[in-house]
Amino acid sequence: MNGYLLDTNTALIALTDPDRLPAEIKAAVLSGPNVLSVVSYWEVLLKSMKGSLQVGDPRLWWHDTLEQLAATPLALRPDHVAEVYELPPIHKDPFDRVLIAQASVEDLTLITLDGEIPLYASTRFRVIS
Repeated sequence: MNGYLLDTNTALIALTDPDRLPAEIKAAVLSGPNVLSVVSYWEVLLKSMKGSLQVGDPRLWWHDTLEQLAATPLALRPDHVAEVYELPPIHKDPFDRVLIAQASVEDLTLITLDGEIPLYASTRFRVIS
């Protein structure tokens, strides 16, 4: 697989305020192909349930986001989870760690605004931030 795996925050901003995205990220999102992990859906759903994120009905957010960003969904598989074990403990957010693992396994470039994630960059993991 090739393309861009959008982290949750990037997807949220791309939908609500794309002018806030740096030029390189905006260009990547516009050129695609975009991939959105079910892990991001899970994160949005949990944050919505806790009241720390407002996206309307989070169950509708997933389908709307896939459509608006012309993104392909990516399921969470056991080999993605196993790859988390290989990651150094730089980043503490479990959702971001799984996205890093998925990008590595699937040969995707992760698009993120998170300043810690580029510390994982390697020959197996590409990132645009």
